[in-house]
Amino acid sequence: MAKRKVSPAVEEVTVQEVNANPAQKIWEKYPNLLPYTLGAIAVLIGGWWLYKSMIVAPKQKEAVAAMWHAQQKFERDSFRLALEDPGGGFDGFLTLADKFSGTPAGNSANYYAGICYLQMGDFDNAIKYLKKFDGKGNLLPAMKHGALGDAYSEKEDYGAALKHYQKAVDATDHDLLAGYYLKKLALLNEYQGNKDAALKAFERLRRDYPNQSSSDWRDVEKYIYRLGGK
Repeated sequence: MAKRKVSPAVEEVTVQEVNANPAQKIWEKYPNLLPYTLGAIAVLIGGWWLYKSMIVAPKQKEAVAAMWHAQQKFERDSFRLALEDPGGGFDGFLTLADKFSGTPAGNSANYYAGICYLQMGDFDNAIKYLKKFDGKGNLLPAMKHGALGDAYSEKEDYGAALKHYQKAVDATDHDLLAGYYLKKLALLNEYQGNKDAALKAFERLRRDYPNQSSSDWRDVEKYIYRLGGK
């Protein structure tokens, strides 16, 4: 099983939608409520800015420094030590994820913890921590869903595995990463007897991600022929 190693950083955005008609009636009934509410929103925004600049930013720097020892154990495939006790009195990813919750480094610790558990064969905890990880960008969401697909596949929950492999493919336009999970999607569909879905995935792999220098890609024609395609 290929190891997935990355130091991700993310930004969380929350959006709240409000129904316009009920709100309009409230403002008409309580005309002073609107300026008070806007003032409260301004205070909240100012408070959030202070929180981000005065608390989160320094906390993030501390977290990055603290994670270095756990990352070293991770790179050496010492996954349990990376999770729990990298030595020297430093915290493992489990403690770091909790201690630095709300920072990009704390978020990254969730991903590391999930991959450690995946490599150790503890698939329930792998799923738990991978689901906590909030990946952004062109690569990290695909890596998250691909790892979740692997964990569910190991648990023989093939329906969930297929769903996450598909999400991994859809989450990135990086050819190697998308092609890697598209092949997993195709092979698992074939294993499950979903021949049409498997053939469709293999044909997409041949069409959209041609990489003739790859030995894996050269097998695509064989897979398509095996499924009755051309």
